[in-house]
Amino acid sequence: MVLDTATLRVAFAVVGIVLLVLFYAVTYRRTRASYSAWWCAAIAMFLTGAAGYLLNGTAHQWWATPLANVLVVFGAASVWTGTRSLQGRKPVPWLIAASMALTGVTAAVDHPGTNIWAGGTAFLAFLTLFFGLAASELFRLRRGFTRLRGPLAFVAGLLSAFYFGRLAAFLADGPDGRIFQTVFGGAATTLFTMALMVVVSFSMATFSEEQASRDLRKRALHDGLTGLLNRNAFLDLAADRIDSLRRGGRSGSLMLADLDHFKTVNDTHGHPAGDKALRAFAQVCTDTVRSTDLVGRYGGEEFILLLSGAAPEQAKQVAQHISQNLRTAGFPDFTLPTVSFGIAAIGEGPDTPDAHTLDAAIEAADAALYEAKSQGRDRAVLAEDRNGNSGPLAAAGGVRS
Repeated sequence: MVLDTATLRVAFAVVGIVLLVLFYAVTYRRTRASYSAWWCAAIAMFLTGAAGYLLNGTAHQWWATPLANVLVVFGAASVWTGTRSLQGRKPVPWLIAASMALTGVTAAVDHPGTNIWAGGTAFLAFLTLFFGLAASELFRLRRGFTRLRGPLAFVAGLLSAFYFGRLAAFLADGPDGRIFQTVFGGAATTLFTMALMVVVSFSMATFSEEQASRDLRKRALHDGLTGLLNRNAFLDLAADRIDSLRRGGRSGSLMLADLDHFKTVNDTHGHPAGDKALRAFAQVCTDTVRSTDLVGRYGGEEFILLLSGAAPEQAKQVAQHISQNLRTAGFPDFTLPTVSFGIAAIGEGPDTPDAHTLDAAIEAADAALYEAKSQGRDRAVLAEDRNGNSGPLAAAGGVRS
């Protein structure tokens, strides 16, 4: 018995329905990982597109062919977007929309009522592009992400190469040519894609589980509002960092930062405005310090920073840069509050165990922060010089008007 293209597409549809139901019910509903969502979207688009091609040779071909091409291209774009989500990268809506629009337009103007390969050049080109981009994203994953990273990247690359071969044969020999019909015809493509989709779908569950686990770990370590390390995560990492500095004979600085008159922001503009201010300060901190420094939300409007290898005077300069960057941050709704800093040295001082502990550094920085508030706010005070001069970091203390 010879299987024709229509029969294989029906089989493809059946397989697609089974995979979609299983993947959604077993993987997505359990993990809620964005990768699972995009892979479900990809299967649904491939499935619906295959159903559209079953209308070839009927009176509905004129609209079914362009629509099916668009849906299949969107399915390939969903595969790429899903692989991007594994690294926390966002979709690229303009590229996806442009590819779908160009695919639909080229098919619509290429006599789709009589030409089942209407818009074939754009269709094959975008499939080649998106599967190739998916392979690139998978290859870029860190090696320890999952042992399936390499094989799945190879499969995505194989799909891209296959569709590139189809495109080359389509352009060189036409859809009725011997090479295209023998190697890249509809029956061969449907069978090849169906086999790969079955293998890949069950492998993708591993990726979804890994992404869900990473999301859980991230939520456990990071503050939900600002994205910074939460208090417990910061204290754990900082203790290890300080111990490493001590063993290496190096020093650093610990900073406590508190937004001045923060209650006024909430009372005047509402708690959503206060949340915006906290997020703005968190972003300024992460943009100002080095990637190797630790930044966390200590509680409420108070933040904590650990600057490895930075002397207190250098840390004070960092505080000045943070305040300056906060003043220049564009914020149309209201004026951001100023900030007071307390700074304590790490790995310096009396040669006693307590002088090098995180608790001792926090206690010293907290006392310096209290001194900064007492001196009028909007300034940084060093723990070892709490009674000395500490000029304001901004033009005036308190909430600027």
